[in-house]
Amino acid sequence: MTTRSNPFLAFLSLILLGLAGVAALGGYGVYTYLKPGPLSDTKLVLIDRGMGVSAIAARLESEGVISQALLFKGAAYLTPMGNSLKAGEYEFPARAPMASVMKQIHDGDVYDRRITVREGLTSWEVVQLINASEDLAGDPVTDIPAEGTLLPETYTFITGDTKQKKIELMREAMTKTLDELWEKRSGDLPIQTKEEALILASIIEKETGKPDERFRVAGVFVNRLNRGMPLQTDPTVIYAITKGQHKNEGKGPLGRRLLRKDLQIDNPYNTYKYPGLPPGPIANPGRASIEAALNPETHDYVYFVADGTGGHIFGKTLAEHNRNVREWRKIRRSQ
Repeated sequence: MTTRSNPFLAFLSLILLGLAGVAALGGYGVYTYLKPGPLSDTKLVLIDRGMGVSAIAARLESEGVISQALLFKGAAYLTPMGNSLKAGEYEFPARAPMASVMKQIHDGDVYDRRITVREGLTSWEVVQLINASEDLAGDPVTDIPAEGTLLPETYTFITGDTKQKKIELMREAMTKTLDELWEKRSGDLPIQTKEEALILASIIEKETGKPDERFRVAGVFVNRLNRGMPLQTDPTVIYAITKGQHKNEGKGPLGRRLLRKDLQIDNPYNTYKYPGLPPGPIANPGRASIEAALNPETHDYVYFVADGTGGHIFGKTLAEHNRNVREWRKIRRSQ
C-alpha cells in the first residue's frame, strides 16, 4: 500500500522553511547591524553633498567603516533615519557598529573643523588668520578684500575647503546680512547707503565691545552727524596710521599708546580733523554692530569716555564730558 503525499502539507512546509530562512536572515542582519564594525582605528570620512543612500553605503564600505553596503542600504530604507542622511565630514570611532554609524550621519554629528573670525578684525587681519590655518587647503590668500566686506562669524569647513573659498563665503555672508538688516533700518538716519552703514558699524565695533552699549554708542555718533560735529573717534586715527595692518604684540594696534600728536595727522580717516564719516570702514563689523548702526538708541548724548571697566560714561554737554574725562584720567593713573 502506497502513501500519497499531501500537497497542502508540502506547500505549508515550504512556507515554514521560507519563514525560518527569512527569520534567520533577519536575525543575522540585525546582529550584523548592531555588532562592532570592522574599523581598527578612528577614521575621517567625507560624505559629499548630493550623495544618495547607495553612494553613502558604498563609500562607507570602501573606507572600511562598515562590512556590508547592502545591509546598510536595507537598514536605511527600513528605518526613519535613512530618509535624512546628512553630508559632511565624519569621524568614526574604531569598531563603530553600523547602527551608530547610521545615527551619526542622520544626526549630522560632523567632525568639528571651524575657524572663528572675531568682530572688529580688519580685512588684513582676517587674511592673516585664514592663511595661518593648517586645515584649510589651497594657496595663501594674497589679495586683501575691501575693508568691511567680510562678516565676522564662526565658520565650519571640511577637508578640501580652500582658504580663498572661506574668504568668498565671508563676503557672501556680509552681503546677505547687510541686505537683510538694511530693510529693517530706522527712518531719518544721517546715512544714505549700505556702504555708509558699514562705515558707521565698523566705528561702533571698534569703540565698544559691550553688547548693551552698541545702540547707545550708535546714538552718540548719529547725534554728532546730525549736528555736524566731528566724530572724534580714536579708532579711525589708528586706521589712518596702520591702514588696517595692526600690530599684535600686546601693546595695542599701534604697538604703543595713541598720542596727542597723532590726532593732528592730515588724513581723511582722521575724524578729529575731518567731520562726517571717513571714506570707508575701518574694520569688519559684526551683525550686532550693523544692527546698532541702522537702529541707534534715541537720546541726547553726544560724548562718551571710558569708565575703566570696559564700558563708557555718556555725557550730554561738554562740561559734563570734561568732568567724566577727569574721572577717567584719575582711574587711568591709578591703574
